[in-house]
Amino acid sequence: MHIAGDLIDKHNRATAQARDDDFNALAEYLQRLGVDIQSLTAKAAQFGVAIPSWGVGTGGTRFARFPGIGEPRHVFDKLDDCGVIQQLTQATPTVSLHIPWDDADPSVLREQASSLGLGFDAMNSNTFQNQPDQAHSYKFGSLSHTDIATREQAIEHNIRCIEIGKALGSQALTVWVGDGSNFPGQTHMGQQFDRYLDAMKQVYAALPDHWQMFTEHKMYEPAFYSTVVQDWGSSYLIARELGPKASCLVDLGHHAPNVNIEMIVSRLARFGKLGGFHFNDSKYGDDDLDAGTIDPYRLFLVFNELVDIERQQGDAFKPAYMLDQSHNVTDPIESLMCSAMEVQRAFVQAMLVDREALAAYQADNDALMASQTLKQAFRTNVDPILQCARVQQGGAHDPISAYRESGYRTIVAKDRPQISGSGGGIV
Repeated sequence: MHIAGDLIDKHNRATAQARDDDFNALAEYLQRLGVDIQSLTAKAAQFGVAIPSWGVGTGGTRFARFPGIGEPRHVFDKLDDCGVIQQLTQATPTVSLHIPWDDADPSVLREQASSLGLGFDAMNSNTFQNQPDQAHSYKFGSLSHTDIATREQAIEHNIRCIEIGKALGSQALTVWVGDGSNFPGQTHMGQQFDRYLDAMKQVYAALPDHWQMFTEHKMYEPAFYSTVVQDWGSSYLIARELGPKASCLVDLGHHAPNVNIEMIVSRLARFGKLGGFHFNDSKYGDDDLDAGTIDPYRLFLVFNELVDIERQQGDAFKPAYMLDQSHNVTDPIESLMCSAMEVQRAFVQAMLVDREALAAYQADNDALMASQTLKQAFRTNVDPILQCARVQQGGAHDPISAYRESGYRTIVAKDRPQISGSGGGIV
């Protein structure tokens, strides 16, 4: 289901004069800095971040979940919601599916996605929870389980995700496992890691030549004493061990407090193992808050590194970008639109950094002016660029306002039964 085009046109016409005035004022300011706003707008229009299929449903905590109206019933409802996000923001052209949650006929999925102007990003395998029809439990691990039959089950599931992805046109597999331990002595850490590597090598062998495998680390949860892939160092070792098609995925919420994520980005890129990102934000741990909610400056600093790396490596540097959030008290569509725009904003702001001036200050060890150079770009209001990039592609000047005006959530709620209860769990 799409939002009516005439509603978006009406919305954009009502804001046209203000948008043009703001754009021209920003163009004049950037011209003094030697920046071509038209070129920057074109780059903003080309930027895209994937939507996670599970993100359009209401999330929750370990204690409770409070469903909203018009919750998606299945993957096809999810695609409809993702289509609305792309229609309004023009910054989310692909969807990342999660198997088995989104298991359906690939040909039907491709047909609906195409009708909504969507493609498919990386596939995500699920071996962190039991499914009704599986023979072996993942309670004590999956790809690193002590039982060989359980490991083989997890391997087969990941290979099946690859097969589904091939039919959908995806070109990557993201593997995150909840394997670990909750008590000292519960597992032999070395042997557990070896079992994981052996299993991952079998999955890696099933990858098509043009595919990528992203290994995702997480410091804790659901295991609270030790985690098999607990940090970027372990993720790097895994990617190096597996081969050139394997690289590391950085989730902004999966680190210890106060970790310098932008430095991790630099290090992984330096050795050719930075595969992509799951964008979100956090205050205390893996909070999965909307991107840019708590620390927008850190998001900018991450993109400062990414833009610099792209300048050095050119087209060879193509990290995969995806949002990965849990929307517990907001409309998921609105949160995902906000996050997509925040990630796009950070990218454009990073493009504004005066690289020559920054390099000179760094060479002179002028810490203050180097910092000020970054802050000047971060403080620049690039809203007019984002707005014009959206409108030029058929999106909305203000996606949130247009979405609310459309009444989309109320309309789909007529066909999507109200979900009752407040079961625990993030999905």
